[in-house]
Amino acid sequence: MPFPRLTIYRHDRRNRALITLTGEIDLETVPLLRAALARCLSDGIRIVDVDLTSVTFCDCTGFNAFLYATQQTTEADGILQLHHPPPTLERILDLTGSGTLLLSPPIGHLSSHPGDVPAPAVQPPPHRSTPLVAAGAGDVR
Repeated sequence: MPFPRLTIYRHDRRNRALITLTGEIDLETVPLLRAALARCLSDGIRIVDVDLTSVTFCDCTGFNAFLYATQQTTEADGILQLHHPPPTLERILDLTGSGTLLLSPPIGHLSSHPGDVPAPAVQPPPHRSTPLVAAGAGDVR
């Protein structure tokens, strides 16, 4: 059995979610990413922090998914912020000038959303026995 190419963990706290991604974001796995980010909004989440520390690759389809999710979140009066992007995504952000739109601001410059607790540093989610979503080559669960 092949290892999952993208694993998505979600940890909610009130109207805030931490999405932790592990693996690769590309044409094959981006539909799962889009669905997970859209599910946050449909569940009433208005602040979404995306931890990309364990993402090894992200192509332009992933970048577009993050742009679209940012637009949808902003229209719902929310915030989506990326944390620790991999070098491939950093390069796309640099080339497009989109870093200020998608990346989290430096610590000390975080502003909290009205009615929410102050923005915490991104913390890894608690250990789970199973991931929220896992996708392998040609495999959707």
